[in-house]
Amino acid sequence: MVYLTRVEHFNAAHKLYNPAWSKEKNEQVFGKCANEHWHGHNYELLVTIKGKPDPDTGFLYDVKQLSKLIQQHVLDKLDHKNLNMDVDFMQGQLCSTENLAIAIWQQLQPHLPQTVKLHCIKLYETPRIFVEYFGG
Repeated sequence: MVYLTRVEHFNAAHKLYNPAWSKEKNEQVFGKCANEHWHGHNYELLVTIKGKPDPDTGFLYDVKQLSKLIQQHVLDKLDHKNLNMDVDFMQGQLCSTENLAIAIWQQLQPHLPQTVKLHCIKLYETPRIFVEYFGG
């Protein structure tokens, strides 16, 4: 099994806020991340696929095509957006990095060819905070 990772970058704003809670409880649980005026991150996105290299090309998958899929189905929808307000696939859920990683998986997985499998979405919110999602 070969694993291939493409690294991408996007910027986005969000706030962590549970509408079922009071302002005080949101501030207690989410701290500065519940700021009513939003806050932003410079996200690093690592998309890892797995499979067997094609015997004719030696490639697991054309990385230019993988980049195009990520751009079309993820980055065009997230980059320089407000995750809470502008992103259709984040509507109705808390915009945590965990939920965002799951949503990115759901956006990409249907568009990959059957010759490869999505292995992992790794999403850095900051250089010291990241989540990994392996599907399921």
